[in-house]
Amino acid sequence: MSTLRLYTALLSSLLLAACASTLDPQQAPAPVVAAQPAVSNEPAIAQAPPTPPPPPARPDVVAPTAPAATAPAWSNPKQGRALLNRLMPDKIKDRAGWSNDIFAAFEALRIPYTAEYFCAATSVIEQESSWEADPVVPGLGKMVWKQIELKADEKGIPMPLVTAALKVKSSNGQSFRSRIDKLRTEREMNLLYEEMSAEAESFGVSLSSQNPVRTGGPMQVSIDFATSHARAWPYPYPVRESMRREVFTRRGGIYFGIANLLHYQVPYDTLFFRFADYNAGRYSSRNAAFQAAVAKLSKRKIDLDGDLLRYSAGRPSKQPSSTLEAIRPLAGKLKLSPAEIERDLLLEKTNNFGQSPLYQRLFALADTAASKPLPRAIAPQIRLSSPKISRKLTTEWFAKRVDWRYQRCLAKVAS
Repeated sequence: MSTLRLYTALLSSLLLAACASTLDPQQAPAPVVAAQPAVSNEPAIAQAPPTPPPPPARPDVVAPTAPAATAPAWSNPKQGRALLNRLMPDKIKDRAGWSNDIFAAFEALRIPYTAEYFCAATSVIEQESSWEADPVVPGLGKMVWKQIELKADEKGIPMPLVTAALKVKSSNGQSFRSRIDKLRTEREMNLLYEEMSAEAESFGVSLSSQNPVRTGGPMQVSIDFATSHARAWPYPYPVRESMRREVFTRRGGIYFGIANLLHYQVPYDTLFFRFADYNAGRYSSRNAAFQAAVAKLSKRKIDLDGDLLRYSAGRPSKQPSSTLEAIRPLAGKLKLSPAEIERDLLLEKTNNFGQSPLYQRLFALADTAASKPLPRAIAPQIRLSSPKISRKLTTEWFAKRVDWRYQRCLAKVAS
């Protein structure tokens, strides 16, 4: 029996891990890096910001300044709560609980209480989960079985052997096979994977495969982002089990989702590009515009995906990207050495890239060549791919859908 359980744990974990690249839609985790004082095109409002809890001595993330407002940025928490409650949808389950969790995130992250920021947060929640704390993924069990079958075929493992092994009972008395059949949410899949991995490790086998559940909670926030952000800024709640599991709670999913959306400064003059960044990764809209300028100057075709470098396991790859290859012949005009170009490109996930010599000089050349200022932000052109998505969707589509919800929310201010 022990041998069978070991085989079950190993086989199941490895097969489930095979879903990692296909189960979740394309969403680049937004890295949290050391932040320098930033200049934002979002105009500040004269009112004082909310009174925050003490930040870390060296914060690695920066709360945004208030945007141009259709309503005041309240500094009084009572007024801020009243504004949020006015803007939230009326018919959602446990409306007061949702409101409390959203407002607590704004307080902890030191984000101004504005209609714009409240509407941005609620619009992403509505788009990502329709106000479900643990959103259901239709047909999740079937998706997992399909990936298991594909991986089993790739490894030459007969499916009858796989299904037989998965008949072993799990901790709740149900078989692993039954639990896969009944999977409804990413939280359930995460718990199942963690149990399978723990069982394998109890036999002294350490699994190198990565948990296939990459996002979770009502804002579908990246778990990698949440873990990174918690190291840079104090998480306001006691961690019950793990930071990963906090993402699957309503309070944690909302907190980290709002952090990913708003807890950094950007040079955008509209929140539309924050929505695009939320899907594609921080600063992707700025970087896609930079890629468009590079393409015009170099007369080369470049994918406008917002990634200026190639990445492997979350780190810059030694293999040059198409953006880098297009910039290299321009080094003389830019008056930058190859090393200086690569140095500046390494800043692409930070606000500082916008102040780098490479960014400033390349746009100066591109603006001159075009005889007009080129856009400094465009929606990244990324096709979203996942078994959870049955239509042809893109990052731009996502941003437009959120922006539509956002505009509806803002209309409540004038009503």
